[in-house]
Amino acid sequence: MDPIADMLTRIRNANERFQAQVRLPSSQLKEELARVLKEEGYIGGYKVETDGVKRSLVISLKYKGKRGKERVITGLERMSKPSRRVYLGQAEIPPVRAGLGIVILSTSQGIMADREARKRGIGGEPLCKVW
Repeated sequence: MDPIADMLTRIRNANERFQAQVRLPSSQLKEELARVLKEEGYIGGYKVETDGVKRSLVISLKYKGKRGKERVITGLERMSKPSRRVYLGQAEIPPVRAGLGIVILSTSQGIMADREARKRGIGGEPLCKVW
């Protein structure tokens, strides 16, 4: 029902198991979410693979520490849901973990992180929090 929640759950589950990659069905929105996560340094990278008709999004997860046993993503949380849409103005965008995390927003100018939205002076629909 909710493709964004499915994406976040797949990333969360793979991250808990220290998997190197997670594969999920691709869409333009999911690709934009992956782009923002890459720009903000939460994932190692992403690519779109085509198997005939089906497109898959492959996300490379990122770990840190001496043996790679410390997670870069410690939490993911869906904010606006299909059953309850939330819209925030520029001044209403909440800080996540005292500025250590991000809110990914869907704005009139595209999908972007909260810092970019504040810089541009726009609000939008908060899709998720990442920390």
